[in-house]
Amino acid sequence: MEAGGDEDEAIAALLHDGPEDQGGEKTLENIRQRFGDTVANIVAGCTDTFEDPKPPWEERKRAYIEHLRTADRSILLVSAADKVHNARATLRDLREHGASVWERFSATRDQTLANYRGLIMAYKNGAKDKRRKAMVCELGELVDQMEGE
Repeated sequence: MEAGGDEDEAIAALLHDGPEDQGGEKTLENIRQRFGDTVANIVAGCTDTFEDPKPPWEERKRAYIEHLRTADRSILLVSAADKVHNARATLRDLREHGASVWERFSATRDQTLANYRGLIMAYKNGAKDKRRKAMVCELGELVDQMEGE
């Protein structure tokens, strides 16, 4: 909401990890029933897989970035907000705990940073929305800082 998101986008932002991490399509349908099609469609667009077990990390992330290239403004806004939040937390942990933080991830440091760079390009090239611009700039700055840690 700080970036100008509406109520549906805010609800979707809170629920965006549900289907991916807790129940797949069944969880998405529950979200659809409780919060409506708009929220569910945003959540679905922010989900990199409904499969369990999940496909390999690199394949999943590459497909997600490709999907974002044609995603609508709401999906891009919620996805970018999520990635800014994740990058802030990672940078904070890097500063507190050092490079051992990268051991928590399913991917290497270089893969994770490259994924962020790919996301930034998708956000810049996606549906135009001035609400997203400041977040994309911040994400770029956070990734620059992570690379320097």
